[in-house]
Amino acid sequence: MTVLAEYQRLEAEGVWRASDQAQRRDVIVSIGKATLTITAPNGTALTHWSLPAVVRRNAGESPAIYGPGRDTAETLEISDDEMVQAIDRVLDAIRSPNRSGGWVGRMLRLGVLAAAIAGLAFWLPGAITAYTASLVPDVAQAQIGAQILTETQRLTGAPCSSPAGDRALATLTDRLFSGEDVRLVIVPSTLKTSAHVPGGTILLSHTLVEDYETPDVVAGFAIAEHVRAESGNSLGALLEASPFRASLALLSTGKLRDVDLRRMAEWLVIKPPATVSETHILDAMVTRGVASAPYGYAIDISGETTPTLISSSGAFEPVLNDNDWIALQLICGE
Repeated sequence: MTVLAEYQRLEAEGVWRASDQAQRRDVIVSIGKATLTITAPNGTALTHWSLPAVVRRNAGESPAIYGPGRDTAETLEISDDEMVQAIDRVLDAIRSPNRSGGWVGRMLRLGVLAAAIAGLAFWLPGAITAYTASLVPDVAQAQIGAQILTETQRLTGAPCSSPAGDRALATLTDRLFSGEDVRLVIVPSTLKTSAHVPGGTILLSHTLVEDYETPDVVAGFAIAEHVRAESGNSLGALLEASPFRASLALLSTGKLRDVDLRRMAEWLVIKPPATVSETHILDAMVTRGVASAPYGYAIDISGETTPTLISSSGAFEPVLNDNDWIALQLICGE
């Protein structure tokens, strides 16, 4: 997307406040493909905000004040005019797809043609679905992902959050996916292990932090889910699991209907994780310096079906220190 690409490397200083009771902190703010990242001056990641969910709370005033959603006390103040302009332009582009490169207009024209020929052969629905997914730009996919994430809360509950737990989760995200547009979300129910939505958000079950003694397990599931996301087209998979009219609606209007978003969220939460090569997961874990055996035994306590993962050895740095791991284990219970 042109607007986002223009600002992808921009950084600026800001003032972040985790809640009404929390102290104001000087931070560094940067824009990614689908997230706004807030880090401490020493480089420690504090939190990641999903760009489609970000709202400005004082339009036209300075310093600009932003929040990660409408119903949260967390705030970010930015005085840097260039960064404010960048964020506002990106948010405007996300919420006004017709001005973000004209992709909706192109899809509308193609959609009329696609709808007209959809019945000519039984294989066309699959081809149109795949083509539709390939047309949607990254930021629009992130917006759809944010909408699906909102719908999943009907099933999983709101994402777990606590001041210490959020800091630990940001530290884990930075440890595993430094420099990548990945956001980790822990949900309190229903989801068995992990899932992901378009735009880089990975959902993790609360059981992965509550039922295991080491953070290597939740790290392993996060890495494996990231491999799945990178191995395929997330939006394409969701469209394939939906009625064909969902693809036609997206192709012709640039939007998904509420009913389709709900169905996608339900499918996302209950579906078993797609099969991914153990070798690919192992390579990703080794690259990130994470021990694979705990993850392998979490999948199969006997280890019989995960020999590649449990047989890997080496010296690995801790994923989290003890204090952060305890805080993460309590993120759904505080």
